[in-house]
Amino acid sequence: MTMITSRRGLYGVSLATRITSPTMPVPAKNATKKRTKPRRNSNVRSKTSNPKSRSLLSLRRLILLPRLISFFFRLVSRSPVFRAMLEHDMDESRSGTIKIADVSYDALRAFVNYLYTAEAFLDNQMACNLLVLAEKYQVKHLKAYCEKYLISKLNWEKAVVNFAFAHQHNANQLQDAALAVIMENMDNLTKNEDYIELVESNPRLVVEIYEAYLGKQVNTAATHAL
Repeated sequence: MTMITSRRGLYGVSLATRITSPTMPVPAKNATKKRTKPRRNSNVRSKTSNPKSRSLLSLRRLILLPRLISFFFRLVSRSPVFRAMLEHDMDESRSGTIKIADVSYDALRAFVNYLYTAEAFLDNQMACNLLVLAEKYQVKHLKAYCEKYLISKLNWEKAVVNFAFAHQHNANQLQDAALAVIMENMDNLTKNEDYIELVESNPRLVVEIYEAYLGKQVNTAATHAL
């Protein structure tokens, strides 16, 4: 069984994980701390020793086995990072557990759901979260899908922050689209609050914006000269 966990603990986000996780017995509310030795009765058998119960448990595992196998192959086929983790002699392959840190429950659930179904329901925040995971685990189709969504929602107000975000996570299509919007609004660039923050946090990106703008101006002048 392959489980996916986060720093906050186990997320039962896949059908396989949720069903095959062991269920711990819950003590009765009025149970006392005093323990008494159980009476021996040769005529009484526990449920776990009952052949019928064992048969039902085995049948349940057989029913779930195709789902487990299907999920495993989808996992390794869509992410070369997961494939390396599970097929080579690494901690993940030995323990059967993949740990994913610094991600929200909703984002992790959506990510695992995409790995299993190739479907994702996006808003702006979820698209950003899934793009980060897709880049980290090299799920190219999901990354392209998130980029396409963010580009469709792109406007001047989001251009600078999307440009910085795309640069950080190697989202080249989103970066080019955001830069194009910035080029069209250079007169308002210094008034943009995200631009002011970018000057302080990543001045190198500011230089790239102006280099791209000057390059565009040179190309335009050369075209008119012809």
